[in-house]
Amino acid sequence: MSQLEAIHDPAAAQAVEYAAASLAEKGAKPPVCPNCGTSLIGPFCAICGQERDTHRRSVFSLVRDLFEDIVSFDSRILRSVIALLVEPGEIAIAFREGRTRHYVPALRLYFFVSLLFFLMLSATGLAIIQLELVATPMKVFHDAKGNAYYVNPAYDATDPDLKNIPRLIPLKKSELGPGDVHYGISTKTYFFAPIGAHHATLPQAAINRLQNDSLGFEVQTKPMNSNSAKQKATAKKVKSWIDTHIFGGLRRIANDPAALNEPMTAWIPRVLFLLLPLYALLLALFYWRQHKDYYFVDHLIFSLTVHTFTFVVLIAAAGLAQILSGETVALLTIAAIGIYIFIAMKRFYAQGWFWTTAKFLMVSFIYTCFFLLPALAGVLVLGFLGDPFG
Repeated sequence: MSQLEAIHDPAAAQAVEYAAASLAEKGAKPPVCPNCGTSLIGPFCAICGQERDTHRRSVFSLVRDLFEDIVSFDSRILRSVIALLVEPGEIAIAFREGRTRHYVPALRLYFFVSLLFFLMLSATGLAIIQLELVATPMKVFHDAKGNAYYVNPAYDATDPDLKNIPRLIPLKKSELGPGDVHYGISTKTYFFAPIGAHHATLPQAAINRLQNDSLGFEVQTKPMNSNSAKQKATAKKVKSWIDTHIFGGLRRIANDPAALNEPMTAWIPRVLFLLLPLYALLLALFYWRQHKDYYFVDHLIFSLTVHTFTFVVLIAAAGLAQILSGETVALLTIAAIGIYIFIAMKRFYAQGWFWTTAKFLMVSFIYTCFFLLPALAGVLVLGFLGDPFG
């Protein structure tokens, strides 16, 4: 009903006047709506919708209202943090039940906690990931013709799948260091370590290999034919791309193990935000029988809350990584997130233990293996390659 229709509705006007008369009999005189002249019952006019409070007040009243709003907002943050930490699924349940004023909106809470995580990393000088290059001496063999080889580290005579791969890998003289020494380069990974805490300690022979434009890499072309010029040009471009991006990435990491931290810090928030609706979509698919009770927005709010808790756990993990080993922190992080999501699913969707366990395992497996890990690996690769399309 529009305001104009309401004004001309005799029944509505009579009901308001009857309520006003009842209040007058009890000694209370209701104010009159400044817009339509009808008696005001409640904060809004029942006829035209005019707000009773015209917001004309003293400076003291304005300051008091501002203070009350701040205190109210702070209390909502406190209630939201407590619910997020000790009541898995509560914020999503509150949204579904219509208790939206009790907590901070899930999207706002997600942005707040994720921003806090990255600000904490910046303020403490911690890197999400650091890769330290390690050079391992490898035994070199020479055949009767003076050709050099080294033992393939992937070769294993006891493994049926690995015993058929080449045992010896040929070496060029440019790849040998003084005394016929060859180095295999691997990496050590550090999470949440202070920037500058790790440095690559490569022997000079290994450094010389990294500084070489292509590390002896060559693109084989076919014998001379009508397309040989085009093939050589293509081979040159491929060789240049590999040297710039792949070997260039190795050289950047050799100079600075935290070289990947900046691109990861820039891209991880965007990638995770894009993954939020994908996780909600998985939940919607696995709970499609309850589609009348759970709208997609309900699944989305649930996704926001569990991803928000993930950032809280990562903040705690960054602190624990300073006193515990990386493996221990990783196990504790995975366990905390897994237990939280399982309990949250049980409370929010209110299904039995069997179906909750089955759906939790399936959703977690699909999301982790097909969405989360590939996305993080993509960010890592792009950070390593720099601008792969440049």
